[in-house]
Amino acid sequence: MRRRWVLLIALILICGALYAARNRWLPAVGAWLIAAEPPQKAEIIVVLGGDMRGTRIMTAARLIHQGWAPQALISGAGYVYGYHESDLEVDYAVRHGERADEFVKFPFPAVSTRDEARAVIGELRRMHIHKYLVVTSNYHTRRAARTFRREGPDLEPHVVSAGDANFSEQDWWRHRESSKMLLDEYMKNIANVMGL
Repeated sequence: MRRRWVLLIALILICGALYAARNRWLPAVGAWLIAAEPPQKAEIIVVLGGDMRGTRIMTAARLIHQGWAPQALISGAGYVYGYHESDLEVDYAVRHGERADEFVKFPFPAVSTRDEARAVIGELRRMHIHKYLVVTSNYHTRRAARTFRREGPDLEPHVVSAGDANFSEQDWWRHRESSKMLLDEYMKNIANVMGL
């Protein structure tokens, strides 16, 4: 009986210490998801689907203007009210002053980053592309990098963060949307490592 009380008190003290130091270790939990690299010269930029705010495609446009690559392959796995995601993305960029010829639309069916990587890598090989930049949201960079390297070990991807207005690694636990994104991405990372 006494041992149970000691364990309970120890558990309470540990939980209290973790709570008191949360501002030190919780940012590291969010930062682990981010494995972005600085941009470097590449043959093409790949914009991953899943961004409904235009952040990824506008980041790719900025990278094109800065001379990192001449064009962007706009990936997108889904349809929204009968329109393919890549069509909507390019239309968005053009409405914001970008030239349509900077983008190559690449519609295909997929339900995961792994499916997307397989389709994109197949297209890059068809185009004889070796070195490319992958643009995705900050919280998605670690998993995207792992997936694209595993699916195309003969190619050279470099993952660049487009950021995300709804995810801040420094204080994710203070915002409901950031917390949901973090938990979802951790589960997807675990599944990805397990090959699921």
